[in-house]
Amino acid sequence: MLIPSQYDAKLVEDKWYSYWMKHGFFHSEPDDRTPYTIVIPPPNVTGVLHMGHMLNNTIQDVLVRRARLKGFNACWVPGTDHASIATEAKVVAKIKAEGIEKSEISRDEFLKHAWEWTHKHGGIILEQLKKLGASCDWERTKFTMDDDLSESVIDVFIDLYRKGLIYRGYRMVNWDPKAQTTLSDEEVVHVERTDKLYYINYKIVGEDNEVTIATTRPETILGDTAVCVNPEDERFKHLKGKSIIVPVCNREIPVIFDRYVDMEFGTGCLKITPAHDANDKDIGERHNLEVIDILNDDGTLNEYGLHYKGQDREDARHNIAVELEELGCMPKIEDYTHKVGTSERTHAVIEPKISVQWFLKMKDLSKPALDHVMDDTVTFFPSKFKNSYRNWMENVRDWNISRQLYWGHRIPAYYYGNGIHDFVVARTIEEALELAKDKTGNDNLSISDLSQEKDVVDTWFSSWLWPISVFDGIRKPDNPDINYYYPTNDLVTAPEIMFFWVARMIIAGYEFRDAPPFKNVYYTGIVRDKQGRKMSKSLGNSPDPIELINEYGADGVRVGMLMCSPAGNDLPFDVSLCAQGKAFANKIWNAFRLIQGWDVADIEQPESAEISLKWYRSKFNQTLSVIEDHFSKFRISDALMETYKLIWNDFCSYFLEMVKPAYGQPIDSKTKAEIISILEDNLKVLHPFMPFISEEIWQFINKRTPEEALIVSDWPEVADIDEDLIREFKFAAEVISGIRTIRKQKNISFKDSIDLSVLNKEKQSRTFDSVISKLGNIENLDYTSEKISGTLTFRVRSNEYFIPVGDAINLEDEIRKIKEELDYTEGFLNSVQKKLSNDRFVNNAPEQVVSAEKKKEADALAKIETLKSSLASLEK
Repeated sequence: MLIPSQYDAKLVEDKWYSYWMKHGFFHSEPDDRTPYTIVIPPPNVTGVLHMGHMLNNTIQDVLVRRARLKGFNACWVPGTDHASIATEAKVVAKIKAEGIEKSEISRDEFLKHAWEWTHKHGGIILEQLKKLGASCDWERTKFTMDDDLSESVIDVFIDLYRKGLIYRGYRMVNWDPKAQTTLSDEEVVHVERTDKLYYINYKIVGEDNEVTIATTRPETILGDTAVCVNPEDERFKHLKGKSIIVPVCNREIPVIFDRYVDMEFGTGCLKITPAHDANDKDIGERHNLEVIDILNDDGTLNEYGLHYKGQDREDARHNIAVELEELGCMPKIEDYTHKVGTSERTHAVIEPKISVQWFLKMKDLSKPALDHVMDDTVTFFPSKFKNSYRNWMENVRDWNISRQLYWGHRIPAYYYGNGIHDFVVARTIEEALELAKDKTGNDNLSISDLSQEKDVVDTWFSSWLWPISVFDGIRKPDNPDINYYYPTNDLVTAPEIMFFWVARMIIAGYEFRDAPPFKNVYYTGIVRDKQGRKMSKSLGNSPDPIELINEYGADGVRVGMLMCSPAGNDLPFDVSLCAQGKAFANKIWNAFRLIQGWDVADIEQPESAEISLKWYRSKFNQTLSVIEDHFSKFRISDALMETYKLIWNDFCSYFLEMVKPAYGQPIDSKTKAEIISILEDNLKVLHPFMPFISEEIWQFINKRTPEEALIVSDWPEVADIDEDLIREFKFAAEVISGIRTIRKQKNISFKDSIDLSVLNKEKQSRTFDSVISKLGNIENLDYTSEKISGTLTFRVRSNEYFIPVGDAINLEDEIRKIKEELDYTEGFLNSVQKKLSNDRFVNNAPEQVVSAEKKKEADALAKIETLKSSLASLEK
């Protein structure tokens, strides 16, 4: 086959991905092999590929491809999440643009629009992952709203309810007025911002005095039901038994005393609005205060907002502040920096709101999940995340699992009355009717008397089942797939969803399978730009992943992503890394073309080739051992860098130079066969990182059947490592470098052979003399017992090397140059030693600065010794 002169990533990637798909290499079925299973963190069905997905899925693909090569039955289950809040928001915006309001259509009509949106956009991100080379088992693709997964969610809800772990009750919740739904604590992001702090005077009933209260939200005074002070605060003892008047609404409210109030904060007086602050609610319950909710679900003021009814809370805040100033009730306003809870999805400011919701009791459920992470049954990489996990689990709160949305899994509760507990939980309305009759004792109830709960469960309530439900382990807990693939092996995810998802999956695993959902959790970092900012579309600092793939090739982008992605640490991404990845692909391609371009003859194998082959085998096995260790510790970036250095430095830069035939001459057949075998092993360890170019070269080497494809070949086993041989070559490489430096400095053409004499004080073996002679173009290499005058010299450790001065070198000029360099180096050494002799500098400078100066001194001394030796040699 004719090998193209240039590597064309676009042609290669489409060709081999189609080939892998055609032959079913990604698909897995239970068999007698050991399984290796990963479930994809399901991206939002509305989403498109971003840099975080690129990093996460590249790492997963590396792990899966390596497992496949190691003989495991690799199964990587892909899928998407229905993302209730995000998807509903997009659908609401879409139909609004079409002149349709969500409030004006039925639930079923809205869901038709939602499914239409999902069918149109739902597969985009998965198709994009194929461009990256993701070797997912696409035949197993799942969606959290698939019928079987939906049934699993309902079964779990019913099971937990019957166990007494799910309950319905009034609680203070996080309300997102934009999405108009509750959120869990984990879905609230606390953003620091500067607002106004308003000081408001409240008149004391029956007196000509007033108290001053500071608040960032003057609009909520319309919901005030008390003013609270600390009972230890001497300033307010006189207010015991008094009432005050709320400005604007002129409502009388009591002064209460509670130790919760911080006497040092603000004015020492706290307005109590039980409907709009969690702490106020607790105080209100202790003092039996009235609860006045002034807000509608969309964040506008209701009838309790008086003449501000219908205004958005932000507008009402400004307007009521103006009114308070006009009334003379606002003595001052100042800037105030604080953290404000915002919705992770819509970025709207969260409203604390008292609402009746569904909750899951978490304390007892969480214990096995905590214990088995702490004892490393589930191992975190890096382990530092165990502390965050433990802190959250030890302080876990009941999970608010209901959401006021249409899109999602509808809660299987049916109401027969208006009371908070007038409901039953059942799979169908027919089953619910029988349960309702039993609960009420009313046999006259009919289906028309029942109404299903309108809320859906939190999206995470479906995805916490993901490692189980994708194998149908909830509905069919003893089916072949779940028994074979569960527990899965590795989870690759971001630490910011440790509580949303990771912790809850572990909880579900122990609750429903009495086993962890995975054995290892690898936490990736956040992809950031060169300025350290998180990449995002809003900042405009995130490149389009598909455009990167088009420009640099999937292999180049994969390498670029992994070059700087240590586990758990942020990734400082730079497009130049992808260019480096592309350059690596080109280097490999050109090396292959070089090998294939050599003519082969049935001639004797040179000594230099024989020893070079032995050395590279040992070097390969040594590196493979290091790579295996890195993989065992999830140091994926380090594993790539070892592979990179092995192929770029050891294979391309040294090995091929060591074994290549002389210009215009053939290579012996034995060496060529071994080089191809070595190349194939290189391709195997390269394949997980760069699947496309490795398969392309593999298939060019020989005509292969599908069963012989690289993707399903065998990962190399670590064989014998000759440490002495590796160490001896390292020394020989320094000698070769010294010869080349002399040639470069003295303008001695590589085509011109030279002689080399060695004063072997290191007692180095002569194993690599043939290689030194070849790579240095040495005509005569001999050993001497004394220094040789009239030569160019260099040192490697204590060994000295002598190259006779040829006609091309002017001896006097050479002596002059060495003396000039010696004078400069001695002057430099003098300045360094002067600094080091200064006690003040040595004692006060940072340790690393002093160490750097000492290194400069040592380097200068070594250089001076070499220069003097060279000078002495030339002057004799």
